[in-house]
Amino acid sequence: MVQVVLATHNSHKVDELRRILGPALDGVELLTYDGPEPVEDGDTFEANALIKARAASAFTGLPAIADDSGIAVDALDGAPGIHSARYAGTRDDGDNLRLLLTNLGDRTDRAAQFVCAAALVVPPPVGAVGPDGPDSAAASDEDVELATWPGSVLTEATGSGGFGYDPIFRPEGETRSAAELTQAEKDAASHRAQAFTALAPRIAALA
Repeated sequence: MVQVVLATHNSHKVDELRRILGPALDGVELLTYDGPEPVEDGDTFEANALIKARAASAFTGLPAIADDSGIAVDALDGAPGIHSARYAGTRDDGDNLRLLLTNLGDRTDRAAQFVCAAALVVPPPVGAVGPDGPDSAAASDEDVELATWPGSVLTEATGSGGFGYDPIFRPEGETRSAAELTQAEKDAASHRAQAFTALAPRIAALA
């Protein structure tokens, strides 16, 4: 059984990713992460996902997967974007939702998309030698997948499922918010599902 660390302290993400990855976890034990959180100072979703996966892999010595995700609102020039989780400065979902609705106000252009970058970092084998000889470090094997889920921002929160910005996000072609979808419906379409489904073959290949 190959052990892979999921680099998040968010229990909702842990549950969601176990469902999404499903068969890809055959022969893979997905471990929760209790190590330090790195400074997410990247300027893209991909960069921050890799920062988290690299930190978890370095801390544990194991392959690690991570994601960086958020909502990008057209009328706000893509905000909150990579700052979605800390948008209101409190890391509280309710505070973030209220601030986004306040900043969007009564604008009629409410187009938005959820974005997710899913990253996998596999450390080099013990004793591996880097390209510059015995004293150089071997590089980790890295992969990152980016996916989007288009939709729009509602004028008020609705639904009790999901997490994050789900209660105010209506997926394209839907009449319900993401928080009103069943787990199966969300897992079949979401940005996180798309990104980790694309990454799944690489994870499964570790077994």
